[in-house]
Amino acid sequence: MEIAIKLFQFILSISILVVLHELGHFLPAKWFKTRAEKFFLFFDPYFSIFSMKKVNGKWKYKFFSQNLPDTEVIEVNGKKEEVPIDISKLSDDDWRKYPEQTKYGIGWLPFGGYVKIAGMVDESMDTAQMKKPAESWEFRSKPAWQRLIIMLGGVTVNFFLAWIIFSALVGKNGETIFDADKINTPLHYTAAAKKMGFQDGDKILKVDGKVQKDFKKLALDVLLSDEITVSRNGKEVTFPTSDDGKVMAFHDPEPRSFLTPRMAPIIDTIVTQSTIDAGLKLGDKIVAINGKPVSYYDEVKPLVVPNAGKVVDFQVSRNNQIEDLKIPVSKEGTIGVLSFKEAEKFMVHNEYSFFGSIKRGFTLTIESLTYQIKQFKLIFNKKIQGYKKVGGPLAIVKNMPVSKDAQGGVSIDWTAFWGFTAMFSVWLAFLNLIPIPGLDGGHVIFTLYEMIVGKPVPQKVLENAQMVGVIFLLGLMALIFGSDIIKAITGTL
Repeated sequence: MEIAIKLFQFILSISILVVLHELGHFLPAKWFKTRAEKFFLFFDPYFSIFSMKKVNGKWKYKFFSQNLPDTEVIEVNGKKEEVPIDISKLSDDDWRKYPEQTKYGIGWLPFGGYVKIAGMVDESMDTAQMKKPAESWEFRSKPAWQRLIIMLGGVTVNFFLAWIIFSALVGKNGETIFDADKINTPLHYTAAAKKMGFQDGDKILKVDGKVQKDFKKLALDVLLSDEITVSRNGKEVTFPTSDDGKVMAFHDPEPRSFLTPRMAPIIDTIVTQSTIDAGLKLGDKIVAINGKPVSYYDEVKPLVVPNAGKVVDFQVSRNNQIEDLKIPVSKEGTIGVLSFKEAEKFMVHNEYSFFGSIKRGFTLTIESLTYQIKQFKLIFNKKIQGYKKVGGPLAIVKNMPVSKDAQGGVSIDWTAFWGFTAMFSVWLAFLNLIPIPGLDGGHVIFTLYEMIVGKPVPQKVLENAQMVGVIFLLGLMALIFGSDIIKAITGTL
């Protein structure tokens, strides 16, 4: 049931983002009287799950229909040539006879979607039409500034969508931050943190010269940083963050766990029924796990995770007496307990007015975009090799947020879902702006070149660049998806 809910959320989120992104291309194209031949959610090689088109003023529908060719091969002067199909020879019930109307549909390959704009070299590689003189309704006949707006429409919609979602979330729910200024207990620095340059007793003041008030974001800031400023033995010390420590952090199942405030291991929340049945109660203080003493909550996880799927011996202090318990650990290495009330001491909840939420939503959108850009440093760092942590569709589905109750029931956490969708929307905007042929950014670069130089990029160059870009992107998708499959088989997903 849990995987079904996660899969549903992933498909729903992707569908929302893809449809709105493509709408960002579609609407400007229509405004500039450019013909949009197809508008599809998901890709439809060979056939589509569903399609519809307005024919002679009436909507027609098809289910699981085969794609018919838009070109035909004819013989000219003894040579065979591929040319656009002669629509005058088609029957009246053939949808291809009405190219001025957009065909809408749903494909079967859930890796995105597309709008096929007439007269544009895109991933369809439909070059037959490009050999003919440009028509007034074609993309290539439009002024460069109109083409630029059409190409930037998708990422613009993604940016504003994220802004709207973030604003709505903080406007409705407010925002709870883990206030770093309220943390008056020592910080726990793991071996990875010490390898980065931290020492026990350090109090973090700045990351790359900036103060981070929200402790939940501090670990990510450190991973993406070049230097840290701390208070150490009464002095302000600035040191460069070592990539060796970042490598160690990335090898941890939870890379951000190298930096945590130390809290007493007092149980105030139990969400797993098997743990309740084992006898653990609210207010219990964990003192030992498998005979090893426990003084702080951050010491619990390293002792529990290696025993995934096993029964672990716990000693807890209850009413000044020691109780021995045998608690089963889930396959994921959890027992379903939290010291939430301890953490609550450091939390601050902020409420926002209507205009305040709009301002905060914009800040969160820019912040999310900044994180996406900075993370590329880790992905392409030869020592850190962050690309090994990059996940594809399977990894995303696995990590989709869900809400669990004490009985093990699973439901959709809509706040987390919309937060994920907003973050993913920013990621799609950034990804599509990368200047690679085949992405929006590639088309934008070619259009800007034309606007600056005063003449368009040669058609053959566009076609070859598009082919290289499509092959690169398909190869990258195959590599990421293949990595997901290997990780799933080896149990490391």
